[in-house]
Amino acid sequence: MPLIQSVDRALRILDLFDEYTTELKITEISRRLDLNKSTAHSLLKTLQQHGYIDQDHETGKYKLGLKLFERGNLVVGHLDVRSIARQHLLELSMQTGYTLHLVILDGREGLYIDKVEGSSATVVYSRIGRRIPIHSSGVGKALVAFKSPAELRQILEGYVYHRQTEKTITNEQDFLKELERVRERGYAIDHEENEPGITCIAIPIRNHMGEVTAAISLSMPTPNMTPGALETLVPKIKAAGEVISQQLGYQPALRTY
Repeated sequence: MPLIQSVDRALRILDLFDEYTTELKITEISRRLDLNKSTAHSLLKTLQQHGYIDQDHETGKYKLGLKLFERGNLVVGHLDVRSIARQHLLELSMQTGYTLHLVILDGREGLYIDKVEGSSATVVYSRIGRRIPIHSSGVGKALVAFKSPAELRQILEGYVYHRQTEKTITNEQDFLKELERVRERGYAIDHEENEPGITCIAIPIRNHMGEVTAAISLSMPTPNMTPGALETLVPKIKAAGEVISQQLGYQPALRTY
């Protein structure tokens, strides 16, 4: 199906902004998207008219508009798993002092949809709305380990295993072996594979059909991840995951793997 060029360009403008790039001049937008200035100006004015782009009248720079915040809240508000999981994330964080995350699979990446900072938080990578690779994260492994063989092949076809740290898995063979271990244990581990100095434990969350639709993770400084800590924390996270899944309608008899 052919793309509508003007819509594609407008969406690409929105994608230029992130937590590091919050404002851009029209010349920067034109250069980054290889557009002439008049075309960029027309697209920006259209987005501005609908509230998706705003402009600082003093500097002339453009930034994301509040309409995106409004629409984003509508999407998040319909994610039942987020509202159900929230209290459990808060309780786990209070019990352990560590940071808890809730992540869903979006295409070939995990997407953070909630985060509760622990009292001893040291995680710098995560942020609600940010994406995370599936091969280097505990949540990513938990999200895809229980897919059917056909679904997993589709996800991993042409997948690029970017090295995030020295400990990142960088090939499909090793990744598939890791997913097998996740299925055997019922939980996933990211041992400094995505962020140096940080280890994560992740548990899959299932819906009423028994399908894994989300994952929760606990992140801690690697020196704190002793055998004793693992033995204590895994049952706590698993218990929370089981309750969340049950509240989403999951029944063990419906398990799909």
